[in-house]
Amino acid sequence: MRILITNDDGYQAKGLRTLVRILRPFGEITVIAPKRAQSGMGMAVSLGIKQLAYKDLGIDENGTSWSYLDATPASCIKFGLNFPFVETPPDIVVSGINHGSNASTAACYSGTLGAAQEAALNGVPAIGVSLDTFEPDADFSVVEKYFPEIFRRIVEHLPASFGTYYNVNFPNIPADRILGVRAAVMGMGHWEKEFVEWDDDLLDRFGISPETFGEGPKVELEQGEKLFMMVGEYVDAPENPARADHHLMENGYISITSHQFDNTDAREFRRMLENGIDQDF
Repeated sequence: MRILITNDDGYQAKGLRTLVRILRPFGEITVIAPKRAQSGMGMAVSLGIKQLAYKDLGIDENGTSWSYLDATPASCIKFGLNFPFVETPPDIVVSGINHGSNASTAACYSGTLGAAQEAALNGVPAIGVSLDTFEPDADFSVVEKYFPEIFRRIVEHLPASFGTYYNVNFPNIPADRILGVRAAVMGMGHWEKEFVEWDDDLLDRFGISPETFGEGPKVELEQGEKLFMMVGEYVDAPENPARADHHLMENGYISITSHQFDNTDAREFRRMLENGIDQDF
């Protein structure tokens, strides 16, 4: 099996290296990951006449090919499909292990899942994997214990429908406290009070390390400008189904949500037809 791996935390992230180690027994691995952290980029790609720095980091002692691209996670997958896999696509793309949950509506913004979505758009099966902690030195042992069997079962039962990709989320608890694995639906909720003035101590209070997201270049303020940052408070939807992914995680389960890049609202499409929206001119 030929496996293409990327992430959105950058090629040096602990989660990425853990994922490579987990998947090594399953086949030949190629890593093309962002040069720096690209969290929250969704399916954004580096379009237009933009210089993209690529570096071949060589093949490690286990036969894994490593490289980075100074671009978004979805761009890394595009690059992989256009160069090392241009003749024959990989058998599967796996993105992660993300430092932070991608359950509920976080899935809409996730660079981890954006890479999986790019793969699915090109007909390649894909999985995004996340652990619910932002710590750069997170303990991924729960993923190491349970993801191999999850991966094996997904590969043995790949979807028949074009464009499906999987979102696997692990709660940040010891492996012996995991209650099981559950097929899930995407939970609903939103963030409020997302923008606050910059506070050097605020990330510490939220338990977030700047290294996880990449500090980026220092901003040179013009006269009259103020610095803001996005943090926010998650507000759960009043009603979520029993199998909402973030609730399953809260209750000690690993959640697996199947996503589709086709965003057509089929019910609304049928309703529009029923309401006679079609017209001829």
